[in-house]
Amino acid sequence: MDTRYSTGKDAFKHMTTQELRDEFLVDRIFRPDEVSGVYSHIDRIVTMGAMPVAGEVDLEKNIDAMKDFGVEYFLQRREIGMINIGGDGYVIADGKRYELVSLDGLYLPMGTKNVSLGSNDAKKPAKFYMSSTPAHHAFEAKHIVFADAKHVPAGNKAESNERVINQYIHPDVLDTCQLSMGLTQLKEGNVWNTMPVHTHERRMEVYFYFDIDAEQTLFHFFGEPNETRHIVVHNEQAVINPSWSIHSGVGTSNYTFIWSMCGENRTYTDMDHVATKDLR
Repeated sequence: MDTRYSTGKDAFKHMTTQELRDEFLVDRIFRPDEVSGVYSHIDRIVTMGAMPVAGEVDLEKNIDAMKDFGVEYFLQRREIGMINIGGDGYVIADGKRYELVSLDGLYLPMGTKNVSLGSNDAKKPAKFYMSSTPAHHAFEAKHIVFADAKHVPAGNKAESNERVINQYIHPDVLDTCQLSMGLTQLKEGNVWNTMPVHTHERRMEVYFYFDIDAEQTLFHFFGEPNETRHIVVHNEQAVINPSWSIHSGVGTSNYTFIWSMCGENRTYTDMDHVATKDLR
């Protein structure tokens, strides 16, 4: 478990490129037959990945809950959401099996003790991208197939940001304590996400980028609206964004990204918008 400590606005302004990458970039999420984890002190979100190849991967055996979280098992006081971006796979949670084809999602509540993840075909392994946040109540587990997510068209071709926002773990779809999660797909020929930008002081956010070709890249912008910085992101990497920071990106081609949010509320429209002309 890699632990990242919260960086404030003033320190952020003086960080080098490498310091920004060390603190905010999650650069290796999928490792064969392992569960990767980055524990951020920004709202205590955990960004995780699992890619089962040789067999099932046990969440508990890969995370030392007692040491890192002071509990008997990882989800004792946490909830977790996941989206499979790889081949067909499955999750077994407290004895119940969920089949997750590519782009299916799953929400598991606080109190889920045993979680194992597997792939249906080792040659086309599943890739489970996961976000976990502190929880205070056990809601119902839910398998969210892609068709059942809320699909919201956004943007336009003229501004190079035509996209579909697919809301999986969202108040319009299911109840959670504080976790929200979804997947945004940019249409071919479109490269900007979340532009015009916004901040949401009451919630932080993690962006996980994928479907980026090896010869392409993406520039993720963050920081205060009048003190922006950028970080270069490649395929299957994520950026942790504090609540006071904008979060936007532009690619050298279209791509897909998963957003995960947590904090004071789950109100998706609780945003402080920033006019593009006011960015610095």
